Amino acid sequence: MIKRIIKKFLPKQILFFYHQALAILASFFYGQPSNKLIVIGVTGTAGKSTTVYLIGKMLEKSGWRVGWTSSISFKGTNGEITNKEKMTMPGRFFLQKFLAGLVKNNYQAVIIETSSEGILQSRHLGINYDAIVFTNLSPEHIEVHGGFENYKKTKAKLFVHLKKQKNKIINGQEIKKTIFVNLDNEHADYFLSFSADEYFGYGIKNKELGIRSKKIQTIKAENVANSSFTIHDSSFQLHLSGKFNIYNALATISVGQWFKIPLEQAKKSLESINLIPGRMEEVIGQPFKVIVDYAHTPVELENVYQSFPNKNLICLLSSAGGGRDKWKRPMLGKLAAQYCQQIILTDEDPYDENPTTIIKEIEAGFLPTTNYQIILNRREAIKKALSLAKPNDIIIITGKGCEPWMCVANGQKVAWDDRKIVKDFLQNLES
Repeated sequence: MIKRIIKKFLPKQILFFYHQALAILASFFYGQPSNKLIVIGVTGTAGKSTTVYLIGKMLEKSGWRVGWTSSISFKGTNGEITNKEKMTMPGRFFLQKFLAGLVKNNYQAVIIETSSEGILQSRHLGINYDAIVFTNLSPEHIEVHGGFENYKKTKAKLFVHLKKQKNKIINGQEIKKTIFVNLDNEHADYFLSFSADEYFGYGIKNKELGIRSKKIQTIKAENVANSSFTIHDSSFQLHLSGKFNIYNALATISVGQWFKIPLEQAKKSLESINLIPGRMEEVIGQPFKVIVDYAHTPVELENVYQSFPNKNLICLLSSAGGGRDKWKRPMLGKLAAQYCQQIILTDEDPYDENPTTIIKEIEAGFLPTTNYQIILNRREAIKKALSLAKPNDIIIITGKGCEPWMCVANGQKVAWDDRKIVKDFLQNLES
């Protein structure tokens, strides 16, 4: 609490140098462990956690000793554990200690979900990245960054940082600085413009967006339908719903190519994964479906809704939390009104903001004909959604995914798990 108050009153320039100094100090304190690992950063607005997970599993199945950090979990010397930090990119000393532990236990590679807020606080400094994967970019954290262009420029700092670091020699082999870009995203041009040794592009449309002077190795998905696609003569059938997961899979395949992993091995790994915790996770399959997803931006929310065309959707809707990103609240309401047959507005992570105020701002995006009700208590809202469902309906619970906490006023945290609450209610109904 005292630390938070001090930071609030420090001039921005001093705070900037404070963050930088901590990052560099942490790296030196733990012996600059990132110099002894192949380090892949995954950044973008959406799909980061899933992409980290998919890459990690593919490398594991291919015999690599690999760790990772993401919003979902930390995979290291203690196995895979849930991320309970309520933080996508952990603090500098936590992260450097984690990397040092991997080095000590002879790990070869690590994947780091690298957020814009982490970059803003210089958490990427002191880490020698070898590759950056760019998933996509759409408006998010606008208030924190002071506009979309600033948000984009913050992401760009990671790409600048990539080439500033020396190329590593690991096991006698030089690790080339490499950029992986989703070619179908409108900002692909921008992120391909940064200096690197190698470039990989992936996509469904396979647009090379004007970057003709660079040699880009491309992965092109064809015959895309639902969760299936083909690359060359290989047919892929994912068990993860949503077109956006095809992009996450393509990013993974691209990284696999960089690691010289055969396409069939990447296919085997991707097809073996049935769920990503809290990401389009099917908690209940019969007599109706219950889907829990982390989606909390307009683009993510629309992607989730579009994954279930011509279905009766009962949607539990909340904002991305109190005190931030207020601009998107009416947009979330508008999207829910467009796709969902029944909507329940509820609480998420209000922090110190009045939950009723948040709800009203989401409600402003509704149409006069929107079928909705407000139940602030999230547990009761879930219970109500379950009571409304009929066979073949789909309940979509968004906003928290597999997060283990509800963040309320005065810095308090309440233990939480949307998935467990769903299962507990249904178990009580059946008993």
